[in-house]
Amino acid sequence: MSLLLNHPLLWSALILLADVVLWYLLAQHLRVVRVALRLALFMAYSSLLINSGISPLLAPAWGDDSVMQLGATALAIGWWLFAARVMTVLIGLMLMRRIGQSGRLLQDVFGALIFLACVVAAAGYVLELPVKGLLATSGAVAIIVGLALQSTLSDVFSGIVLNTTKPYQVDDWVSIDGVEGKVIDVDWRATHLQTSAGATAVVPNSVAAKAKIVNLSRPTHMHGVSISIQVPKHVRPRRVLDALNRALQGSDSLLLNPAPKVVLKESGETMAEYVASGFIAELSRKGEVRNQLFDLAHRHLEAAGIIRQAEGNAVPVSRARALLDEVKVFRSLSEEERDRLAESMTAEQFVAGQVVLDLNEVSGSLFVIGTGVVSAAVQDGEQRVEAGRMGPTEIMGEQGILADTPSEACFTALTSSIIYRIDKEIARASLEKCKQVTRAFNKLQAVRQSNSQGVLLARPAPARKNGFLSWLQRRT
Repeated sequence: MSLLLNHPLLWSALILLADVVLWYLLAQHLRVVRVALRLALFMAYSSLLINSGISPLLAPAWGDDSVMQLGATALAIGWWLFAARVMTVLIGLMLMRRIGQSGRLLQDVFGALIFLACVVAAAGYVLELPVKGLLATSGAVAIIVGLALQSTLSDVFSGIVLNTTKPYQVDDWVSIDGVEGKVIDVDWRATHLQTSAGATAVVPNSVAAKAKIVNLSRPTHMHGVSISIQVPKHVRPRRVLDALNRALQGSDSLLLNPAPKVVLKESGETMAEYVASGFIAELSRKGEVRNQLFDLAHRHLEAAGIIRQAEGNAVPVSRARALLDEVKVFRSLSEEERDRLAESMTAEQFVAGQVVLDLNEVSGSLFVIGTGVVSAAVQDGEQRVEAGRMGPTEIMGEQGILADTPSEACFTALTSSIIYRIDKEIARASLEKCKQVTRAFNKLQAVRQSNSQGVLLARPAPARKNGFLSWLQRRT
């Protein structure tokens, strides 16, 4: 103890140095440990000063020893600054626990106010300066500085409002004043957004506080996605609405509640605009789902005869022949072979809920979807789970065509559908004529089997019930 009291300057400097070193050496995620160590060092520092006869509330009284007088003054001023820092980190810890990363701005503002108060206190208690005159002078200076930094102060106080009301937080996807991006930081002056193009947009807090803010990340598990389609005005709206509704049902990425919907937004002189919208669970898949919806909309509108591919002066073909041009596995066939194959195709109407090809059934035909949506379900224990949905130009029954093996999925019409049949022998004749078609069939079968396994593996394990009843059931 005598060693500590005889060398207060040395030991106080060591405590301050230890505080700085430990603060920067400890990892950022050990926030509680860092704050606890800083508080402990502050208590040790305060105890050392008091036991050495140095009070931060009184001016030092070592008039005969100028070195001790200067050192004691420095230690007392250091105590006020140390106290300000400890109070700042404690407030920051509480703010981080309550409002997360957005509390950093409030911590900075409170820290500045605390440091200002401690500097004034140190000037009044330790240096015995006329605080009233200092405050009056600083007030006049503050007015001048405030007028000069009016826009900057507006950003600061707007940032405080944004952090307390929390219309958005770090990692949220937002649209502020027409700028859309991911919030990567909110500091005392501006909100930083990372746009979808990879650029950084800096929106001043004063602008963000006045602008219309759209938070795309809330609610957490429901995000809207929509597409806009224009079709010729003369097409009856009911036909377009039915086709686009089938397109929405063809996507298994959309949530069932709220239900997807299609509305006629506007009818112009030549074109009518329709908007198909729904909700998804993951915001990161918004672009992927929009692309899928555009593709489904095009396929179902084409299947309904509402839009047609540019044919130039080509001779009009039947729906079956046009369908074969869009089936991927038949693209390597020649025009003549596709013509002969289209002549053998027969159309069949299926109502919603009707089974097209059942599980373990050996198909005697190859099915090509002309219109509508078909659901593919695989067996998972005692129940069946949906593995995917299919739409126009997609095929079923390839397993029976390749090797007379039973179907590994149950295909059921979700909507009223028109499905074309191709006899097994005719389909096999096409496979024998073109080896590329055979490879395409094998590749399609492998992809579907992989997707089915992925669906089953992705399903969460059923939760086991605990308690007296479950124990009794196991015993019986």
